[in-house]
Amino acid sequence: MDYRNLGASGLRVPVLSFGAGTFGGSGPLFGAWGNTDAQEARRLVDICLEAGVNLFDTADVYSAGASEEVLGQAIRGRRDAVLISTKTALPTGEGPQDWGTSRARLIRATEAALSRLGTDYIDLLQLHAFDASTPVEEVLSTLDGLVSSGKIRYVGVSNFAGWELMKSLAAAERHGYPRYVAHQVYYSLAGRDYEWELMPLGADQGVGALVWSPLAWGRLTGKIRRGQPLPAASRLHETAQYGPPVDDEKLFDIVAVLDAIAEETGRTVPQIAINWLLGRPTVSSVIIGARNEEQLRQNLGAVGWSLSKDEIARLDAVSAVTAPYPYFPYRRQEGFARLNPPIV
Repeated sequence: MDYRNLGASGLRVPVLSFGAGTFGGSGPLFGAWGNTDAQEARRLVDICLEAGVNLFDTADVYSAGASEEVLGQAIRGRRDAVLISTKTALPTGEGPQDWGTSRARLIRATEAALSRLGTDYIDLLQLHAFDASTPVEEVLSTLDGLVSSGKIRYVGVSNFAGWELMKSLAAAERHGYPRYVAHQVYYSLAGRDYEWELMPLGADQGVGALVWSPLAWGRLTGKIRRGQPLPAASRLHETAQYGPPVDDEKLFDIVAVLDAIAEETGRTVPQIAINWLLGRPTVSSVIIGARNEEQLRQNLGAVGWSLSKDEIARLDAVSAVTAPYPYFPYRRQEGFARLNPPIV
């Protein structure tokens, strides 16, 4: 397993990390992901640690905290061997203090997460969404206090727009608060919007990407192809409306190239899709999920080898889409491109 610094921080993370959204799964979304209990979760954690994967990602909103609870049970007795990443901000109840990132909510949410995880510190706390109703200075000063108290080691965000992240980073710089070092983002061969603004921002500001849904919400598993119905076991039947939109025809074109490269290399479609992401700028770690040992071991096979330049070029070409305004002139017109050369 290779390790990379998380953004411009000193925290070294494995290039693959494990998403615990399947732990304790319940409800229409998380129940469809999986419902791994503590015993099975401990086995999956064993396999991850054997492979060098020591970063485990969860959130308070995953199955109403059950994911954090099961993860805490699965790592009991080996806390120092793992890195825990969790998230807060999304609603966990109906009350006025059950959502957002106000000082009161952040402190309460952190204490609750620590209790569910069975630990006295969180390695990486990420804000699951931008709270426009709370001043960024209040958010950052609260995080500063949590870091100073030792309850949090590093801070990051998830699903922020470019201006939201940059506004927060500027405020942190101005007041001397901890800077966000991670941005947990959706990024895949079937969804490359991260590249337009958030990737250049991350490269410029030292914010590393933690990639969620690298297989495009289950669409790049190798089981979905043009002219074939969705497999009966696919979670897309129940969860497609919750995930990122994907153009089906574009998806089928991408899968065709993935199939061809899989046949040429002896790798699986998911392994190729994940390996492509590992070569992209600013990516610190790709979060993989698994409902069972077989899925986990297959996804772990995405490391230890590299796609050739030709294979990368084919995947780049088939997955490319026209950037929206104001980004497309910088990719189409020489004068614009000269001012802003592409990130490599």
